[in-house]
Parts: sequence; C-alpha cells; structure tokens
Amino acid sequence: MLLFVLSLTSLAILVRIVANPLANVFQKQLTERSAEPLFVTAATYGFLSLVCLAVVTLERLVGLSTAFWTNMTACAVLSVLGNVFLVRAMRIGDLSVLGPINAYKAVVSMLVGLVLLDEQPTLAGLTGIGLIVAGSYVVLRQPGASSPLSMAVFGRADVRLRVLALLCSAVDGVFLKKAIVVSSPLTAFSYWCLLGFGLSMGWILLAQRAHCASQLRVLWTQRATYLLLFLSIGLMQVSTNIAFEGTSVGYALALFQTSALLSVLFGYQFFGEQNIMRKLLGAGVMVIGASLIIVLG
Repeated sequence: MLLFVLSLTSLAILVRIVANPLANVFQKQLTERSAEPLFVTAATYGFLSLVCLAVVTLERLVGLSTAFWTNMTACAVLSVLGNVFLVRAMRIGDLSVLGPINAYKAVVSMLVGLVLLDEQPTLAGLTGIGLIVAGSYVVLRQPGASSPLSMAVFGRADVRLRVLALLCSAVDGVFLKKAIVVSSPLTAFSYWCLLGFGLSMGWILLAQRAHCASQLRVLWTQRATYLLLFLSIGLMQVSTNIAFEGTSVGYALALFQTSALLSVLFGYQFFGEQNIMRKLLGAGVMVIGASLIIVLG
C-alpha cells in the first residue's frame, strides 16, 4: 500500500511538472488570438465544472464542514485572481521569462512565515533567496543592457502581473491544503472548479458583459486550443491535489519548480523566444534556490 501511495504521488508530481507549462502555452496562444484573460479563466473553470458534475457523486459534495467552506472559498477567490493575472501576463510577456519567476513563490512563503509565524530563515533559506534573485536576473536581463543587475526589470507590466499571480497562488495553496485535509482531493478539486466558475462569471457579468458574444465566437473558432487548455489545467490541478495529499506541501512545491526549465524550452519551441541557453541557466539556478528554501530552509 505504501509503495502504491508513493508511486501515485510521484506520478502526480511528474504530471503536474509537465501540465503547468503546457497550460501556459495554450493560455498564451489563446490570448494571441484575441481571447480575453478573464474569459479564458471562466471557460476553463466552466468546462471542468461540467466534468466534475458528470463524474463526481452527490455524496462527495454535501455534508462538508465549516472549515472546508472557509478554506475553499478563500482558495477560490485567490485562484481566480491569480489565474486572471497569469493569463494577462502571458499575453504580453515571454513564457521563457515568466515561467521561471514562479520560483519566487518559495521566497514569498518564507517571508509569510517570518512575518506571521516568527520563523527565522536558516542559512540554507538565505542561500536559496540569493540563488533565486541571481537566477532571476540572468533570466530577465535584456541583451545589451548596460548592467546585468537592475531592479528596473520588475517594473515591466508582464513581470508585475506574474508576481501578482504568484502571490495569489502562494497563499491559495495553503487554503487548498487545509480544504483537502478535511475532505478529499476530488472534493476539493470539484469545488475549486465550481466556485471558480461562479466567481469568474460574476466578474464577467459585472465588468465585461459587452464582450460575451465576441468571446464566444473566439471560443468556438479556437475550440481545439481551448480543449487542450482545459485538459492541461484539469490534469495540473488534480495532480496538485493528489501530491499535496501524499506528501508535504514544501516537498511537492520544491519539485514543482522544475517546470521552470520546461517553460523556457516551450517558449523556444512554440513561440521562437530567444536566448534560451542563458534562460535555462538562470532557471536552473532559481530551481536550486527554491528547493533549498522549501526543503532545507
């Protein structure tokens, strides 16, 4: 039984590592074809909600505790915001740049622990922060820049949006883990979809109702890419939930960071992004730094 759990968790982590950058590829492709980030987010939640309602038994969706609802609602709100920020960032930025920035999630987690829990960073944690910062400058530095180290890169709109998405996802993971503990990965996934769809559709009706007809046309013409996005996001979230149930959040997040390397490769393969070797080097340094913080920090 133990070997089965370990193998299932390992498979889930592997699927998540591949599915995350693939989802980013399809998100970027859709926004390049006139899809609005909020509609991409709502359509993703909507399709996955239909799948959940078709396969999940009613018994799994009722009789849940107050703790579940509190954590799941907080997770859903942050998840919707994070997804919209992420897709907006993908629309205007390079996948090979924005993917590795996710390693900063480990820094955010450490700062939250320092402020809220008075957890003092270890030498490994401080070393990890240094590696992430150094690696990010390698990834973000523009060719021909007068200085390799400049905070100006964080003033870019795509980087700011990606950091906002990262902040949301760093916090929503905590609430998601708590919701899984008092329910199950499948139940938490179902309400992640249903609540996310309700929140994103409410946002559309309040702020972007006039664009609904045009966005539905885009959805139909780009239905193949949308379907690939739905599948990759579904696999990513289900595998995340299984990984969180089967191992510590810190260990899982450390392994998830390796998807940064795939983001760089996918940026080159699908969008012809340049300076790939430099970005791979920087992303690799950031992965090592994130792993030090999460596992040893």
